[in-house]
Amino acid sequence: MTSLPLGDSFHVYDTTLRDGAQREGISYSVTDKLAVARHLDALGVGFVEGGWPGALPKDTEFFARAAAGDLQLRHASLVAFGATRRVGLKVQDDPQVRALLDSQAPVVTLVAKSDRRHVELALRTDQAENRAMVRDTVAFLVGEGRRVFVDAEHFFDGYAFDPDCALGVLESAVDGGADVVVLCDTNGGQLPLGLADTVAEVVTRTGFRVGIHCQDDTGCAVANTLAAVQAGATHVQCTANGYGERAGNADLFAVVGNLVTKLGMPVLPQGGVAELTRVSHALAEIANIAPDTHQAYVGTSAFAHKAGLHASAIKVDPELYNHIDPETVGNGMRVLVTEMAGRASLELKGREFGIDLAGRPDALGGAVRRVKELEARGWSFEAADASLELLMLDELGELGEPPFELESYRVLLDHRSDGADLVSEATVKVHVGGQRVIATAEGNGPVHALDAALRTALLPHVGWLGAVELADYKVRILTDRPGTDAVTRVLVESTDGEREWTTVGVHANIVEASWLALRDALVHKAVRERTPAV
Repeated sequence: MTSLPLGDSFHVYDTTLRDGAQREGISYSVTDKLAVARHLDALGVGFVEGGWPGALPKDTEFFARAAAGDLQLRHASLVAFGATRRVGLKVQDDPQVRALLDSQAPVVTLVAKSDRRHVELALRTDQAENRAMVRDTVAFLVGEGRRVFVDAEHFFDGYAFDPDCALGVLESAVDGGADVVVLCDTNGGQLPLGLADTVAEVVTRTGFRVGIHCQDDTGCAVANTLAAVQAGATHVQCTANGYGERAGNADLFAVVGNLVTKLGMPVLPQGGVAELTRVSHALAEIANIAPDTHQAYVGTSAFAHKAGLHASAIKVDPELYNHIDPETVGNGMRVLVTEMAGRASLELKGREFGIDLAGRPDALGGAVRRVKELEARGWSFEAADASLELLMLDELGELGEPPFELESYRVLLDHRSDGADLVSEATVKVHVGGQRVIATAEGNGPVHALDAALRTALLPHVGWLGAVELADYKVRILTDRPGTDAVTRVLVESTDGEREWTTVGVHANIVEASWLALRDALVHKAVRERTPAV
């Protein structure tokens, strides 16, 4: 395996705040951009590209605030992105180049056309002027004390069309003093083997330090990036979670995970790799995009196992079905319990809960049978660990006394002909603390009213109930039966401010399905109150 020391011998370069921000649906505020940069710096990337000062007001403000001290970086160098001087203009007279200097960023990345067709059709100039634009701008910035990288835009397409033109742009960048020339698969159309051949050929022909920047239009951005590294690239440009225009960019977390665990390249400071999962999810939160549960290395399902065959092997040795130890990247293994589950799956899941089913074969077998029977009727325990834990405890005879017993409930819906807001009213009759309690409450829907009535009845008798809140409520209509006769599955996510848990209910009536999930939520909390160490 390759082994490169930390330092300047290999660059992990993040462009989330510029290229990643081009993803549809992402709009970072300046405060967001500062927060993203801090997370990336804490992870230990070498370079954080902050945006294009002078072109976008928010980016200009970001660099101004960074220069004023709002951004203190410990690991990363801040990078300003921009273009070479314009055609026919002296570099010192170009306001966009001046904005790069005014950003006070110690590193500047310039984008340069390296495809002859783009030079002639988009820039409307010739190759000589294009090369002069690159050389002049790089030399000017280097002379002002900046470190300069050059992104050779459309390089692979341009190299295939006219290799001399493409290589000429790289030569001009290096002649001007650029540290790295970055080969960009701007349209994202490359495949790994062909891209690797081109990178190796460029490295051999030029001897330049080469970087790689890949879009994901073929779904190969991560593979292309790794192939480029194996072909000689020592600078990788990525975005958090693969954010970017169209299909996105090479995912920073997958690229780093592979470089470290597969190629043996310690490209982050000590402890950085274990932060991959946390940082991935934190940056998804800032972008207001739900984390990809199936994302390589950092997704919540990246090390989740569903098939009973897998669980049987994992019970013997987790490495048999995990390509790495999940904790290496700050993730964890999960066993999903479904109708596919066997005894090994339930036993492993029990261990997660602190429940030992290994020594109780009857209880284990009973739990397996109940899970399969319930799943056949529409229940799903994949996302409802709390309900599954209650099922296991019930099979073991360790569920204990419930916090309350239901006598009955009733839910009414008041629909008025004058078009006023709908009002739901629920009444519950429960036995709690040796008393029969009746309570009524209104809500903006039947489930809300039922939850409110139950809380009204229980709160004087159950001290911890005030801390429990309904965090999320999901409904799915199961299609085994047609139309309004279909079975409804309800997932309820609850929280007490310290932890979250999810319960499930299934019934043809949505209110009853909701009741079953609400009841399990409170029973599970009561069990944890009795045995907080579980």
